[in-house]
Amino acid sequence: MKPNTQVFDIIIAGGGLVGMLAALSLSQLKKSNGGQLRLAIVEAGLNPTDNAIATQNQLSAFDARVLALSHASMRFLKSLSLWDELKFLVAPINQIHISDRGHYGKARIDAESLQVSALGYVIEMASLARALHTALENQQNITWFCPDTIEAISWQSDKVSVALVSQQTLQANLLIASDGAQSVCRQFAKIESTTKNYNQSAIIANVTMNRPHANRAFERFTESGPIALLPLLDTEQANSSEHGIASGKAHPHRCSLVWTLTPAIAKQISELTDDEFASAFEQAFGCWLGPVNKVGKRSLFPLKLVQAKQQVHHRMVLVGNASHTLHPIAGQGFNLGLRDVEQLSQFIQQRLANQQCYASLGQLSEYQAQRKSDHQQVITLTDSLVTLFSNQLPPLVVGRNMSLKVLNYLTPLKAAFADKTMGY
Repeated sequence: MKPNTQVFDIIIAGGGLVGMLAALSLSQLKKSNGGQLRLAIVEAGLNPTDNAIATQNQLSAFDARVLALSHASMRFLKSLSLWDELKFLVAPINQIHISDRGHYGKARIDAESLQVSALGYVIEMASLARALHTALENQQNITWFCPDTIEAISWQSDKVSVALVSQQTLQANLLIASDGAQSVCRQFAKIESTTKNYNQSAIIANVTMNRPHANRAFERFTESGPIALLPLLDTEQANSSEHGIASGKAHPHRCSLVWTLTPAIAKQISELTDDEFASAFEQAFGCWLGPVNKVGKRSLFPLKLVQAKQQVHHRMVLVGNASHTLHPIAGQGFNLGLRDVEQLSQFIQQRLANQQCYASLGQLSEYQAQRKSDHQQVITLTDSLVTLFSNQLPPLVVGRNMSLKVLNYLTPLKAAFADKTMGY
């Protein structure tokens, strides 16, 4: 062992939201001797919450990037004792309106009929990052290495060694790769991935609508791609409250927009003036919430489906975007990654309780088998929605509108669809 080698139980590559969730969940586990796991987080940027705060300060709160949390994600965050703080930082989704522009097909899903408090919750990414980092700050069994990057990885029968650019070496039983769609860990392990280019780009922006959203989320399919509009928290209230924590009351007019278009059209529309952009959006979205009163900063992202061909390697496991990067059409990407973390934590907890190895390829293959069905179902659902609602062939248009009608009126089908989107 090299003199500057530090030994841990688990190394987490990537200190973003999924990486911090993994650290928080694993930090609460106990070994058979009652001790805690020793965890290391390797993060290429500065402390991720500092980045989040810096970004938040550079932009107005109006422009903050957001995530849609599923109902199941809320329950997991609650189990980590995060929800008591986060519940004041989210806008609940009480209804989802699905429609196909220019056609009769429509469907409505509401929380009350499904007997849940909300179908999902919308939160600013910076708020979730701050809450996670606060929860991790006092964990004595977590060591951060940042800014730092992985220069090499070597695998032995009983351990994995990670060499950092800072000349430090880390050893552990297990390496968790949560280092994004271009995962360095995945590349070092020579795990192949498949990429499906949708030939679409997403414009992401926050907007204020003339009519109140009433905690409704909209999924509007158009000839050029889907439009998602999500209810947001009242930023003025959040900024004026103590420590930046709001009361959880959604702003009646402020929404997060994800507008999917072909790359050329998306670039053209993203560069329009605010008034021109508002006009183009109103024409595509329709009159559901009236005209646009304010348009925020716009960001443009190419859309692809990226899947690792395997989720595990000897003493390494992929989670989140390192394993799967999805189209945002159903808002499932982050929630699927969160379920990776939840099930991996449960898997490790069971092995610890039984004094079993949790890091060998044979053991990790069991975790991979457990995750396979959820991965396949969510990826198939997302990919099928993209294909079905991006095609204007008359038979498909008729079929999808009939499907929306059936979904709207057939309660068991609606409940099954809602369960999947809520993470169950």
